Amino acid sequence: MASVAPAAQVSIAGGGSTDFNPRTPIVVAVTDGRLTSVTVTNAVKGNTVTGTLSADGSSWTSAEELGYGSTYTVVADAVGVDGKPTEQKGTVKTVTPAAQAYPALTPAPPAAGVTFGVGQIIGVSFDHNITDRAAVEKALTVRTNPPQPGGWYWIDAKTLHYRPPVYWRAGTTITLEANLYGVDLGGGVYGQTDRSATYQIHDSWVAKADGNSEQMQIVHNGVVTATMPISIGKDATPTHAGPHVITDKQQQVVMDSCTYGVCPPAPGAYRSTEYWAERISNDGEFVHENPNMVGEQGSSNVSHGCINLSPQNAQAFFAQFGLGDVVEVTNTPGPPLPVWDAYGDWELSWADWQAGSALH
Repeated sequence: MASVAPAAQVSIAGGGSTDFNPRTPIVVAVTDGRLTSVTVTNAVKGNTVTGTLSADGSSWTSAEELGYGSTYTVVADAVGVDGKPTEQKGTVKTVTPAAQAYPALTPAPPAAGVTFGVGQIIGVSFDHNITDRAAVEKALTVRTNPPQPGGWYWIDAKTLHYRPPVYWRAGTTITLEANLYGVDLGGGVYGQTDRSATYQIHDSWVAKADGNSEQMQIVHNGVVTATMPISIGKDATPTHAGPHVITDKQQQVVMDSCTYGVCPPAPGAYRSTEYWAERISNDGEFVHENPNMVGEQGSSNVSHGCINLSPQNAQAFFAQFGLGDVVEVTNTPGPPLPVWDAYGDWELSWADWQAGSALH
């Protein structure tokens, strides 16, 4: 008795699901036959999903990400070994997040030609609290050339930063990839989109400000190239101790004590325009020109927390230092710069930094 050729059997991965991950491809497969056509359509928008049919016709795989909270109809046609056509229909419904978290990158992806100093911190900030921190870290990739170790540290429930054990090597290229779309970040919150950025590190510029000598050394690629008289914060308003990183630079800036709660007529209140100003913390610390205090620069510390320079030195500093460059402050009665204040990240030891990772 002759054997009967089998009919085609078509399967749809995810067919009938109501929580299909939109990053997972829809796969249509056939046994005992070959696929002749597959159409996947968004049931609401009406657009079709692109896909690829294997050379032997045994499978079809979608080639684009799906949308959240969407229904897709699948129609697959095949011909069996028995020569008979068959059609299989199905429905795939993707997960509907309770919320979608947008990943803002720090710094923002730079324009062409923009570079950063060896102290630059990179990071990701979300617009929702994250409860599954490990899921976030697993979705983030940092590549460096030349290769250097590094790790993530959670600043708060929405923000994590990345740094190496010591400052970046001059000339490093850093690539950050945040592959967060389709990732469950905990509590039904999913990543809204993928992001990526590449950062270029320029020469090493480190300023070493000493509150005892009232001098600041300018160190370029490990070599002291200049020494500038300075005046840092007085005892009542001391400059924070430790490494600071430049986050902004302006030829002129209005400095107002009201921004941190000291407003007229309170003692110590001030509002003034300062020039050649580079921000080193978010609570009002700058390196800037102060022509009225040239007599104190190099002899006493009288500022409200800033590092004061003469007009000539301030302009020279402004020309050399930029975003991501480092200002290290020693011999000040001020406490260490908090890790959450701008880029206080370098205040932590490498062991303490590693302990701030969800994967440590």
